[in-house]
Amino acid sequence: MSDHPLREFDLHTFLPYRLVAAANRTSRAFAERYRSEFGISIAEWRVLAHLNHAGAVSVRDIEARVDMEKSKVSRAASRLQDAGYITKHVNGGDRRLLELRLTPSGQALVARLLPVAVAYQQEMLERLGDAAPGLIKALDILLRDLPPGNGET
Repeated sequence: MSDHPLREFDLHTFLPYRLVAAANRTSRAFAERYRSEFGISIAEWRVLAHLNHAGAVSVRDIEARVDMEKSKVSRAASRLQDAGYITKHVNGGDRRLLELRLTPSGQALVARLLPVAVAYQQEMLERLGDAAPGLIKALDILLRDLPPGNGET
């Protein structure tokens, strides 16, 4: 052991760092595909995917579900609304909340996006090979046991 044990700490073997680095690289690689083909951002993709799955929901709900800051969700929603992919309506039960909903154009865009997402996931699973089930199980444990954050690392 050296006189300076903290110098022996290697960030590149530190699990939290490795998880974030892998997630960022994976997200950026996927983002390049939908950005070049469909002209949308990571935040816009996440909003569209969540609306496709959940139907009409509030910005607050999307923020919690896609692990993204409310301001990013709001900006993405505004861009998607301007592009005609979503609508915003005041929630009937709570007038403080805006509900977001896919338009027919948004549904058509998602129908084109999802095969790209499924293909990318399949590539990732093939790259991982036999390690994929163990990794998925480990990620499920972390996502279950760790408290949600504020949406950004």
